[in-house]
Amino acid sequence: MKFYRIYIELTNVCGLSCSFCPTKNLPSKQMDLEFFESVISQAKAYTKEIACHVVGDPMTLSNLSDYLDIIHRHGLRAMLTTSGYFLKKQSYMTLFHPSVKQINISLNAFNKNDTRLTFEQYITPVLALCEEKQKQGKELFINLRVWNLDEMMSERSFNETLFERLSKAFKVSLSLDDIYLERPKSIRLASKVLLHFDEYFEWPSLKNQVYGDGTCQGLQSHIAVLASGKVVPCCLDCDGVIVLGDLHENTLESILKGRRAQEMLTGFKSGKAVEELCQKCSYKERFN
Repeated sequence: MKFYRIYIELTNVCGLSCSFCPTKNLPSKQMDLEFFESVISQAKAYTKEIACHVVGDPMTLSNLSDYLDIIHRHGLRAMLTTSGYFLKKQSYMTLFHPSVKQINISLNAFNKNDTRLTFEQYITPVLALCEEKQKQGKELFINLRVWNLDEMMSERSFNETLFERLSKAFKVSLSLDDIYLERPKSIRLASKVLLHFDEYFEWPSLKNQVYGDGTCQGLQSHIAVLASGKVVPCCLDCDGVIVLGDLHENTLESILKGRRAQEMLTGFKSGKAVEELCQKCSYKERFN
């Protein structure tokens, strides 16, 4: 069994309360370094890439570089995903760490929070990071995410402000009307700096309606390890509804070979969602 990446939640604290994210039900937790290294030592048998989040923002951590050192020591690559609010807490040395393959910045977090920051105060460190990457000739990717392209164009006003600022910074022409009409997956702003588009999505919840069977990338392209050490089949199961096992108690190998994981995997391969949470997940419709 191999995965494209494994999500390992360094912390479940993001420091914000975005309206498009679920309310965090689990207690705040940071995975300690010793345990993290034990997880990485097991994960490297299954993947080459570690995504350092599930719902938490790794940029909130003062010792992020220590986690990246461990990833690098084990020969793996790291993906960092952030709201962008806490970029200034990290040095360029950390952000351009040799283990880092990609940084994803969710730009639509800005207008979904009550904050004292102005838009310019928010976007300036983001643009400075992109500029510094070009200046230093770093090979990592920076994805600027705009995942708010709903049919109602509910974020049109914010997107106009955002695209005007990006057009000026990168000296490119960004037509909001064309983007809404053509729905591109991404637009290149500079070398390995991409503007990435998607729609809002509904997080899986036992309170959702039943969507029925279908396949999913959970347990096929990826798995996730929560900050608590619990292994879940999917990067959207942030509350640990489907706990396959706990790495404080069992090995990753035994967890993946366990009955619950194997029944889910067999079901997905035949288009069946055997878990209640999966039945109530609309995100899987993207794969069916």
